[in-house]
Amino acid sequence: MKFIFYLFSIFCCLCSCAQSQNISGRPDAVRIGAQFARNSTIGRVAAVAVLAAVNDINNDSNILPGTKLDLHMHDSSCNRFLGIVQALQFMEKDTVAIIGPLSSTTAHVLSHLANELHVPLMSFSATDPTLSSLEYPFFVRTTVSDQFQMTAVADLVEYYGWKQVTTIFVDNDYGRNAISSLGDELSKRRSKILYKAPFRPGASNNEIADVLIKVAMMESRVIILHANPDSGLVVFQQALKLGMVSNGYAWIATDWLTSYLDPSVHLDIGLLSTMQGVLTLRHHTENTRRKSMLSSKWSELLKEDSGHSRFLLSTYGLYAYDTVWMLAHALDAFFNSGGNISFSPDPKLNEISGRGLNLEALSVFDGGQLLLEKIHQVDFLGATGPVKFDSGGNLIQPAYDIVSIIGSGLRTVGYWSNYSGLSVISPETLYKKPANRTRETQKLHDVIWPGETINKPRGWVFPNNGNEIKIGVPDRFRIGLYLLGTTGRIQAIRSLSIKL
Repeated sequence: MKFIFYLFSIFCCLCSCAQSQNISGRPDAVRIGAQFARNSTIGRVAAVAVLAAVNDINNDSNILPGTKLDLHMHDSSCNRFLGIVQALQFMEKDTVAIIGPLSSTTAHVLSHLANELHVPLMSFSATDPTLSSLEYPFFVRTTVSDQFQMTAVADLVEYYGWKQVTTIFVDNDYGRNAISSLGDELSKRRSKILYKAPFRPGASNNEIADVLIKVAMMESRVIILHANPDSGLVVFQQALKLGMVSNGYAWIATDWLTSYLDPSVHLDIGLLSTMQGVLTLRHHTENTRRKSMLSSKWSELLKEDSGHSRFLLSTYGLYAYDTVWMLAHALDAFFNSGGNISFSPDPKLNEISGRGLNLEALSVFDGGQLLLEKIHQVDFLGATGPVKFDSGGNLIQPAYDIVSIIGSGLRTVGYWSNYSGLSVISPETLYKKPANRTRETQKLHDVIWPGETINKPRGWVFPNNGNEIKIGVPDRFRIGLYLLGTTGRIQAIRSLSIKL
């Protein structure tokens, strides 16, 4: 018995020594980068959330023991060129991962840089579905892809019985690729996009008004709006002037609208008056302990964020917070697996160095592939709910709130999840039950549509830009039983049996 106890003591001692050696071999700090646009609603919220996450992690002895996250932040001010330059600056300083960018368009460019230098690019707001392709292995989307949002929109169109829609969208990677995904989803439901109405990024009020005039001439009265907040709000303002937010119309705005409205401490009644009866979506997040803790100290965090006005926590802020925790868990597993922070020169860049661009300062992260694998293997309960990736690199359990804008506020009329479709019951409740997406289970609360009516819009009218159909009716004795005509004009039709 003493011999067994002796062996057990030796085993415990060896494990303790191995663990302490593993911890002592870790660096004191790991440099990570973060790129925001503080002149955007999402960027302001996300910057505060990321700083809060870094502080929480660095003060938590249970995660990354012996190592601190060394965060370096850049403000791109929604300028894509600055975003690219700032990413290069990160790469010059041996950065192991970059949180951001906000824009899908910028993410497409930076993903090539991340692929070459093996630095994971972790974006909580770049939702373009095509970023999930095999072309961008080092791009990690830490929010829900627009592929799922467009599936939710298609389910809404099917639920209300509409067969054709018009799409208005910003003409960039974010807009085009999401609308392409929507078209695929609608075709599965025997519906279609009747007319696509793109507008350029930064379009003027007059340009957007011209687009809307063309939309108003079309047959479909179901309009899907996928834009950025700055241009999306202009669309509603111009649409109201043209009488397009009125009885007969149905508007569905994607989650860009709630991402703008949710952080507002006081909603602008004048702004809401331009979008009465509009349906929109919001990322659905569970009521977790970590979410409650972050919400409770949000006001204190804002006081530390000097120079910015007061705003509320939003779902994108929660995803930004969880992104830092994803990286921390992945780094912990990386070090536990024997990973080291080291960088090597890129031979491709050495061939073109010495031309004034300082490209030799860029180096390849030797442990980038291992860190990427550990990121995809994270599994924990975050502020948004369970944080885990599926085999396709998407977060599990994608879900949205379906929100109606009416009066002076926003009202949740139901939920959508990839598991159960449309429902008035929260997704986390339905996850505990067998999946059931039959037509009978698809339900939403009643909606007040544009024009302050509860009657669902028909969804179509006769187009104003179509050619007139001319029908000639011969005034002959043989068809007198069917038509009664005098002086060449038809007064009455007694039967519909004449084949025209």
